[in-house]
Amino acid sequence: MKDIDVLALGELLIDFTSNGVSEQGNGLFEANPGGAPCNVLAILNKLGKKTAFIGKVGNDGFGRMLKQTLEALGINTEGLYLDDVYHTTLALVHTDENGDRDFSFYRDPGADIMLTADEVDPELIRRAKIFHYGTLSMTHEGVRAATKKAIEIAKEEGMLLSFDPNYREPLWDSEEKAVEQIAYGLSQCDILKISEEELEMMTGTKDIDAGVKEFQEKYPNITLLNVTAGKDGSYSYYKGLKVFVPGFLLGGTIETTGAGDTFGGAVLDYVLDHGLEDLTQENLKEMLRFANAAAYLVTTRKGALRSMPEPEQIQEILDKH
Repeated sequence: MKDIDVLALGELLIDFTSNGVSEQGNGLFEANPGGAPCNVLAILNKLGKKTAFIGKVGNDGFGRMLKQTLEALGINTEGLYLDDVYHTTLALVHTDENGDRDFSFYRDPGADIMLTADEVDPELIRRAKIFHYGTLSMTHEGVRAATKKAIEIAKEEGMLLSFDPNYREPLWDSEEKAVEQIAYGLSQCDILKISEEELEMMTGTKDIDAGVKEFQEKYPNITLLNVTAGKDGSYSYYKGLKVFVPGFLLGGTIETTGAGDTFGGAVLDYVLDHGLEDLTQENLKEMLRFANAAAYLVTTRKGALRSMPEPEQIQEILDKH
């Protein structure tokens, strides 16, 4: 029985984001629930879809808060483990004046990388229509095996696979290792969301069309390939079609945390509603406009997991602009 629209596997952590200074002049940080795969699920829940998560947090105050946060958002936590030995992974996010971020991670090891293949429940995966994954669950051997097991089960079931590399340089021993695992992720997915920087890293070209052409030749399994170009907008490539939709530059951006995940989740929402077989140029344009609007709204708020926009708020942006 397919009672889950999207199942994601990966990291669930605390993003400590800058939040002003104390009376003593010390920097203040706010503990925001985060982690790219769950951000994707959070927007899907807002849009009325059923979601579930596989991952691991520490059996500590932060881990328990994260579990409660997912449950409050309506995300199924049957696949979420609380580890008694390892602490919940933490990320410190420093934001510059443009809203761009610099990450420092406390994850050596963090609970999220301690997920094992044995803890991946095949039955939970079989209940889903789409399986979504990134590469933060491929940085270490044990959790990489868990990710690959989930991908194999999803493939056997004929499910759609969605991939977002979500490259974070500090978490990898070397760029070569990251490139190797991203290449594996690319070889398995049907739906890809990739940033222009990641596309350049993988192909060596700043030319988006040329990079995408290389991907299409190398990874014919990718049916829907979306490239995000930050505030400039996004591109969609599908069965010979190409669409570009500019971003919504309406001001009020505080930080970009979760914008790409929100975009990715909004795309999966569109695919769930329209399928992946016969999309037209108009469909792709409508999908990107909706995803861009959702992503823009998240940049006007602190954090991501608890900051997802309501469908009406997204629609309001689309109607006005």
